[in-house]
Amino acid sequence: MSDSAIWVMGCGDIGRRVAALYQQDGVSDQAITGWVRGEASLLLGQQQGLAMRTGDLDAGSFLPRNTLENRDIFWFMPPPKQGSQDVRLRRFLLAAQDAPRRIVLISTTGVYGDCGGRWIDESEPLKPLAERAIRRVDAEAALHEWGEQCGGDWVILRVPGIYAADRLPLARLKRGEPVLRAADAPWTNRIHADDLAVVCKRAMEVAPSGSIYNATDGQPSTMTDYFNQVADYAGLDRPPQVSLAEAQGVMSAGMMSYLKESRRIGNVKLLRELMVELKYPSLDKCLTGV
Repeated sequence: MSDSAIWVMGCGDIGRRVAALYQQDGVSDQAITGWVRGEASLLLGQQQGLAMRTGDLDAGSFLPRNTLENRDIFWFMPPPKQGSQDVRLRRFLLAAQDAPRRIVLISTTGVYGDCGGRWIDESEPLKPLAERAIRRVDAEAALHEWGEQCGGDWVILRVPGIYAADRLPLARLKRGEPVLRAADAPWTNRIHADDLAVVCKRAMEVAPSGSIYNATDGQPSTMTDYFNQVADYAGLDRPPQVSLAEAQGVMSAGMMSYLKESRRIGNVKLLRELMVELKYPSLDKCLTGV
C-alpha cells in the first residue's frame, strides 16, 4: 500500500476509530491521512500517529486531481449548516473525477423522513423533512452523479444516532432537561461508534460498488427509553417527561425536528452483505454488558 493511500475527509471521532482499525491491521500510520478543519481535531489525529492535513472546502479550495489517484476516500465531512446542497462534497467531486479507488460516504437515516414508526429498509423512498437531511440527500445524489459521469466507485452508509461510553448525553441528563412522555415518544435508531467504524472499513473493503446500507444495530427504541436507560446506567435521575404540546415551549427547534420523525430500521442487508458481527448489537450490551 502506497503512502497516504487512505484519506479520511472529516477525521473526527469516527474517522479516528476507522484509522485505528487500519493501524491495528499493520497499515503504516503515514498511509492514512486525516483531513480536518480545526486545530483540536488536527492535534488528536497527530497524537494517534496519523498524517494530518487541514483544508477548507467552504473557501472554495479543492485538491488537484493527481493527488487523489487510487485513494480510498472516507467522506465523513458533514454538509454546511445552511442551504439545500452539500457544496463541500460537490467541490471535492469536481477534483475527484475517476481518480479515487472508492468513496465511502456517511449519510443519515434522516433521509427517510417520518415513517410513522414503521419498520423500513433501504428500499424506503427518500422524503426528508429537516434541512440537514435534505442536504444529505443532495450529497447522495452528487455521489450518484459522480459515479455515472466518471465511472466512480462508491458506497453509502445511512447512519442514525451514534453513541459510545464517551458519547452519552450525560450533561443533558445532569441539567434535567425533559424528554417526551413515553406515549408520545417517536421510535429512534442508533449504532455504537466502534461498530460503525468496523462497518465503514468493511464497506470500503467488500461492499459491491453502488451499494447503500442502513448502518444501524437493528434494535430501535423510543428516545425516552434511550435517555432512561442511560440515566439508570450513570446513576442519574431519569429526565422529567412532558407532553408533545408542552415540549413545544421547552425544547429546542433542533430537538423538536427529531421528535417529528419516527421509524424503525432493520439491518439485515448490512449484516448479510458486509458479514459484520456487531460488538454492541443493542444498547444494553454497551451499558450493562448483557
